[in-house]
Amino acid sequence: MKSPHLFHIPVMGVAYTIDTPLKVSQYGIDSVISLVDNVLLEKLRAVYTKKFNLPYIEISDKAEDYMAKRITAYLNLINELSHEKFDALKNNFEDKKADIKKYFDLLPDTSDLKNAYFNFLDKRPSVKDIKSWLQQNLVMGHIDVNIMTKVDKENYVKGEKLPSEYNDAHAALRGFANSDLESSLVLSAGMSPRLYGYIENFSDFYPDETGYIKKKIVLKVSDYRSALIQGKFLAKKGLWVSEYRIESGLNCGGHAFATDGFLMGPILEEFRKHRADFQEAVYDILKQALANKQKPVPNKVLDFKLTAQGGVGTVEEQEFLLEYYKVDSVGWGSPFLLVPEATTVDDYTIDELAKAKEKDLYLSNISPLGVPFNTLRTASATHKKVEKALKGRAGSPCPKAYLVSNKEYTDKSVCTASRFYQHKKLNELAEKDLSAAAYKEAFDRIIAPECLCVGLSEPAIITHNIDYKIKDMGVTVCPGPNMAYFDKKTSLEKMVGHIYGKFNIATEAYRPNMFVKELNLYIDYLKNQVDKVQDSIDKKQAKYFDKFAGNLQDGIAYYDNLLENAKCKFEASKEVIKSDLSKSKKHLQSLFSRIKAINLSE
Repeated sequence: MKSPHLFHIPVMGVAYTIDTPLKVSQYGIDSVISLVDNVLLEKLRAVYTKKFNLPYIEISDKAEDYMAKRITAYLNLINELSHEKFDALKNNFEDKKADIKKYFDLLPDTSDLKNAYFNFLDKRPSVKDIKSWLQQNLVMGHIDVNIMTKVDKENYVKGEKLPSEYNDAHAALRGFANSDLESSLVLSAGMSPRLYGYIENFSDFYPDETGYIKKKIVLKVSDYRSALIQGKFLAKKGLWVSEYRIESGLNCGGHAFATDGFLMGPILEEFRKHRADFQEAVYDILKQALANKQKPVPNKVLDFKLTAQGGVGTVEEQEFLLEYYKVDSVGWGSPFLLVPEATTVDDYTIDELAKAKEKDLYLSNISPLGVPFNTLRTASATHKKVEKALKGRAGSPCPKAYLVSNKEYTDKSVCTASRFYQHKKLNELAEKDLSAAAYKEAFDRIIAPECLCVGLSEPAIITHNIDYKIKDMGVTVCPGPNMAYFDKKTSLEKMVGHIYGKFNIATEAYRPNMFVKELNLYIDYLKNQVDKVQDSIDKKQAKYFDKFAGNLQDGIAYYDNLLENAKCKFEASKEVIKSDLSKSKKHLQSLFSRIKAINLSE
């Protein structure tokens, strides 16, 4: 059934939304669980079975296919407990009046479901009829899951490499496929042909004659072309993408996959103009593939959802995305880190997030994957990492090894945040004859990667008081830049009310429009790339910089035209947005001139 809400809570880190469905799905809110850490999922399963007096049999790491089995067991448990809470809400009107009131209070005033309920109550129905109405009409939030396609480490038993289906992402996919969930698999971090091909093995991902798909595929994408390529690739296998989740390249939390200067507004515009053509082109491929596989072909053209996320912070921005670009839902991530009713965050980190200003949130080099990572300067893991390195204990013991990717010193991949790797690098550095300034710069670069596997799971360990052998490594947090405009811990009602314009819980400090903020993040990103080359540049770099800056110029022109011609929701702030765009244009022109000057100096 269609979600009653206009927003969803995307996956955040490893632990931050790991049990969010158990907290919010009873109120019809969709959310996403990360499947990257089977160890944490198993520990939380032990916590929740004890809490709800359910039997628990540990799935040891000695068991065959233990990663997939742990994931299946955890998802089945969260599904069971979430349904129990939802069923109790809709089936026990007398005992759950407060929760039922909360369910409808959280909905937007424009909600058809909300209006239908109050119109029904106006007829003074009996308690029996109210129960019947609630049972038939209330909608539970989806329990979706996320897999980062690139986090697909090879695994070994007694030194022997296992087949690819036992790689981390493959095992996570199998764990979800074997679960009881009727929900969506969100695939992020780019296309993985081998992993995509593995989906073909599971029948729940295929449509039936009516178009029903038990386990849907959602692709997190950064542009129209990538979405079309991946959609067609999967369609050729008989697999339909039920949602394209467009995320800002830089104005987001966690790993930031920057585009070549393509901005969110123009990307959404391309989907808005060509959505029907996109649907037809991909569906034609799907029909033929299903027929070739002798699988049921739906008796109607399948539809897909278009959603957007990344830096949304006001009801005005949300409504514009919904009404102008016709997106089906808007992702609200980072602000929910201040909502304990929805996410799992330790008290220290909540306090630091509430205090954070723009300068405290930055695009870092802390990810061992070598991908820029949005984080908080005052995160406890960063402090502890630096402190230990200065005492001669750089790097992590690497207890989970999910993000291993480097083979510089070994045949088997290791993590660049590991103690082994950083000690090797620092020993090499010590043998070089460098100035103090050059040494410090190299030292900081080597120790920059930190153990995200532990840091991003630590909030759940702390919050649930789980006994864990890895101690004193601190918490890594992954907010987007939008976090700077929310400055206090708040309730679920207040946050959802803010989303729908009933309250304003954002800080009173100046906040740029989401599109302007993203544009400025891209200009800063390009400037940093140019700074790295100094006065020396090759033809390939020159071409890249020219293309990047040109795409940003096109984006500014698009926004200028949009503000002039579209009947949009930004009437109250239009002049401020125009002024900000003008300043951004000047900054970009100055940077463009610098790029051209470097080109001419070759």
